[in-house]
Amino acid sequence: MATVKIIEVIGSSEHGWEDAVHNAVKSAAKTLRQLVGADVQSWTAKIGPDGQITEYHATVKIAFKVLEGDEA
Repeated sequence: MATVKIIEVIGSSEHGWEDAVHNAVKSAAKTLRQLVGADVQSWTAKIGPDGQITEYHATVKIAFKVLEGDEA
């Protein structure tokens, strides 16, 4: 039986929200193993003085398996 832990991260991108989600997952994968799912919680953006979006943010919950004993 597997145990799964969930963390919340915020990814960002200058190109779009989908890219921000990819960046969040990519960043989490650098320090976590056995990622099993991602759930986008919210989308936000930074807006510059000209009224244009300058940075996209995605708040993402990422699930990963907790390694036990001989799995670690």
